Amino acid sequence: MSQTVEILHDLISFATVSRDPNRALIDYVADRLDDAGISVTVIPDDSGKKANLFTSTGPQEPDNGGVMLSGHTDVVPIDGQDWTRPAFTCTEEDGRLYGRGTADMKGFCAAAIASFVAASRLPLRSPLHLALSHDEEIGCIGVRSMIEMMAKAPFQPAMCIVGEPTQMGLGTGHKGKTAIRAHCHGRAGHSALAPLAVNALHLACDLAGEIRATQDELRQNGAQDDDYNIPYTTLHVGRIDGGVQLNIVPHEAVIDFEIRNLAEDNPQDIIQTIERRIAPIIARAQQIAPEAAINFTITNTYPGLNTAADEDVVTLLKSLTGANTTIKMAFGTEGGLFSRDLGIPTVICGPGSMDQGHKPDEFVTRQQLALCDDMLAKLNQRLVAGL
Repeated sequence: MSQTVEILHDLISFATVSRDPNRALIDYVADRLDDAGISVTVIPDDSGKKANLFTSTGPQEPDNGGVMLSGHTDVVPIDGQDWTRPAFTCTEEDGRLYGRGTADMKGFCAAAIASFVAASRLPLRSPLHLALSHDEEIGCIGVRSMIEMMAKAPFQPAMCIVGEPTQMGLGTGHKGKTAIRAHCHGRAGHSALAPLAVNALHLACDLAGEIRATQDELRQNGAQDDDYNIPYTTLHVGRIDGGVQLNIVPHEAVIDFEIRNLAEDNPQDIIQTIERRIAPIIARAQQIAPEAAINFTITNTYPGLNTAADEDVVTLLKSLTGANTTIKMAFGTEGGLFSRDLGIPTVICGPGSMDQGHKPDEFVTRQQLALCDDMLAKLNQRLVAGL
């Protein structure tokens, strides 16, 4: 069994669903690195039950930033999914390794840990960094404290590889995401006298209609980037909640929606467009109930990534993987934060496919892990030679 596969078996055994702690997994990695003589920085959250991990090996010089390998340790839930294999035990069948997180993205984390240990024993002329974060799946939340720590450091990595599953393709971009909660306020009443009240659920549905209309405009007339499988900015309503019982006109409702934007589109501008669209709806409701309103609150946001084709990190990854082309992903990563907040040119490249991520019987193949191991071994040799 390769080191990567051995570590992957261990990582899958930690049920690090985002709502639950990941500290046991982080402590496992820290202990494994400590056994190899590597010191690490563990960055706990306020509860102490979750943490990030950061470590470096090789020369620590301001003008020699090296490469950072970044991955998240949390996974999505298995609730309601029909798994035919144990979700938190790594099971191998016909060259596939099954388990929650094998593709997204503990397969890369395992390869990165194994490669980092190997790098620590080499005479590196450029450093290698390892960054493992928590709570990526719920909006890249955990990595932000690590970014704050890195911002205060004497120097930052010169480039970053985020190992989300791309089937080892070279990703240079992804969309940004903004999650919005809209609180719709109406006026309660008896359903027999409904026209004298303001139904907050109706306000929520009217808002959903304007969100859909804004989406149609962006699809037809907005910015386009054909590197994405969906080449335009998308809007999506994910949840509506309100009402008590059928004979009461509800006075409150909540609607959650999101924007996944191309780099060319500003989500704040899109929010303002929706606010203009719903202004007449609110005004009509206020003729009956002056307190009627729809108020937006941004609950989470992270930027997109759009790394230029001529960045050194793109050239490096092409030489390591043999890729001649680049791709972009609809799903988000911490790479946009590294790029925006620290100015670190970032690419996305990792084993497995998001076609398997978030699904029952998630898997990554041994072949994909071997390709990742090969890429990281070549990276280590480049770091020995010096970037």
